[in-house]
Amino acid sequence: MGSTATIATKLIHAGLWLLLAVTGSIGVTLWVTWQLDGGAAAVNEAGRLRMQVWRLDAARTASVSAERRQALLTELTESLARLRSGDPQRPLFVPWTPAIRDRFDTVETAWNQMSSLWDPRAPLDAANSTAAFAAAESLVGHIDDLVFSIEEELARLTRILNLLQFVMIALAVVGAAFMLYTGQRYVMQPLTRLARAMAHLQRGAFATRVAATSSDEFGQLAAGFNQMAATLQDLYGQLEARVAEKTRDLEAKRANLQTLYDMSLFLSEADSLAVLSSGFVQRLRQRLRADAVVLRWADTSLQRYLLLAEDQMPREIVAAEHVLPCGQCVCGQSHIERRTRVITLESDGSDRRVNCTQLGLRTMISVPIQAQQRLLGEINLFYRSSVVLNDGERELLDAMAGQLANAVEGLRVQALERETAIAQERNFLARELHDSIAQSLSFLKIQVQLLNTALQRADLPAAQHHVGELEVGLQESLADVRELLMHFRTRAHADDIVSALQETVTKFQHQTGLEVKLESFGSALELPVDVQMQVLHVVQEALSNVRKHARAKHVVVEVYKGSPWKFVVRDDGVGFDIDVGRDQTHVGLRIMRERAVTIGAHLDVQSAPCRGTTVTLTVPSDAAVPEPAGHGVHVGAVPSP
Repeated sequence: MGSTATIATKLIHAGLWLLLAVTGSIGVTLWVTWQLDGGAAAVNEAGRLRMQVWRLDAARTASVSAERRQALLTELTESLARLRSGDPQRPLFVPWTPAIRDRFDTVETAWNQMSSLWDPRAPLDAANSTAAFAAAESLVGHIDDLVFSIEEELARLTRILNLLQFVMIALAVVGAAFMLYTGQRYVMQPLTRLARAMAHLQRGAFATRVAATSSDEFGQLAAGFNQMAATLQDLYGQLEARVAEKTRDLEAKRANLQTLYDMSLFLSEADSLAVLSSGFVQRLRQRLRADAVVLRWADTSLQRYLLLAEDQMPREIVAAEHVLPCGQCVCGQSHIERRTRVITLESDGSDRRVNCTQLGLRTMISVPIQAQQRLLGEINLFYRSSVVLNDGERELLDAMAGQLANAVEGLRVQALERETAIAQERNFLARELHDSIAQSLSFLKIQVQLLNTALQRADLPAAQHHVGELEVGLQESLADVRELLMHFRTRAHADDIVSALQETVTKFQHQTGLEVKLESFGSALELPVDVQMQVLHVVQEALSNVRKHARAKHVVVEVYKGSPWKFVVRDDGVGFDIDVGRDQTHVGLRIMRERAVTIGAHLDVQSAPCRGTTVTLTVPSDAAVPEPAGHGVHVGAVPSP
């Protein structure tokens, strides 16, 4: 069974044993070194002791004073005491061994016996001198023996020190080897096994496992690796099937997206309901591999379905079910269950002349066509075999049905827009004719009646007057017609409204001969084209009023670009009373105000008699022409084929 200790615990144990061995070796080495230092000092002190003996003997023979000899005697005694007890401060101590102890005792005994010969009080005769010299020579010999013994012990300690140094070197080598072994065994070997197993795993050998021989970190890592390898082996065993399944799913989604894109492109380009519906069913049948497709449109009451388009449907069914009452068969029942359904066709035993099963059709897919939660119709796909729809195909059918509903709605909105535009143009034309030409013609009619009356009375001056009025009226009518034609020919410039105004001003100058100046200030994003058209008509109407009523000599048109925009038409004509001018019978002002309200702008007219007139049109930067009635109306009625 593997060890349960962690790697950290193992490394700490190994380090503690190595530290203990190294610390012990260092301690012994320090002790030996201390002994050597103290022994060397003891050898020096013993050598000094020999010199002291000879100095003491020489002082006796040289007739040195008693005090000096006493001092030398005391110094020698102190040296012996110092050798006996040692001196830690130097350090000095004798490496005592039995042999050294014996020889020191011999030196000390000899000194105690012979010290009286060097007593300063002893007589200095020849006999004593000879005895003292012999004693000194004997004492020095004993001291030499002591020094020799100490040196022998120091030599032994030196050998021990050398041995310890060798042992420490050996411990360092052994410690390094031990740490390498420990790292190799507890770290490198598990790592190598894991790395080798990982390399096998990378090459696809998912059956690779690592033996967990311990419960330490590497044992836990090995267990985790084995679990990972087992998981990968299980996943890889299913990977190919999953990849293949995912690839098929992605390919189906890509095909569905491509189908939706192609269908959207076709529907956006179709310009009529017949082209749209027939092209839709053809593309749908090809994409879903159906044997036949029918597109039916419901009336507003959901009582019957009109066969709007079909592809590859048997002629008998097309003829019999061109208008299909709801509930007559499985077709035309989307109002009951508004979801895509797969229906198995079975003979219902009815006496109908045409039956789908009689013509070999076995399965039908019914797809409701809805817009804003309102049922518009249904799509029927027929198959001569059993069919199973997956989720992707259901989503595709629902999306295509939604595209069809939006496309039909778009066609209807376009038709409404065209009708509205035509109606607006007709209303504008009628209003312009009524407000200008019709009034002029009414005036001419009155003048003709007055002329007839004058002729009947043979009143020649009155007749001539009425003829002049008729001539002026005809000129006014001709000018109004030309202005109206100019209005119809007006085109906005999407890039710059000032260019369109310049064209209008140039035509006005050409027609009237008045001096007109156009000025532009500031910069801003251009107004929408439809808003520009309304602004141009307001400016044209203001210039028309100048021609008709102002009798001006100079006209200035100013454009202030910004938020909001401002368009100013200023003349130096006769002007008029504002209060009178607000009468609804003043046709020009009413027309301009109506156009201003249409785009959400504000029209301001400032004038006074003999002070000229200033017309200011203030247009917000977000001005827009309202959408015509009919936008957003959902298709509910059966469309005309």
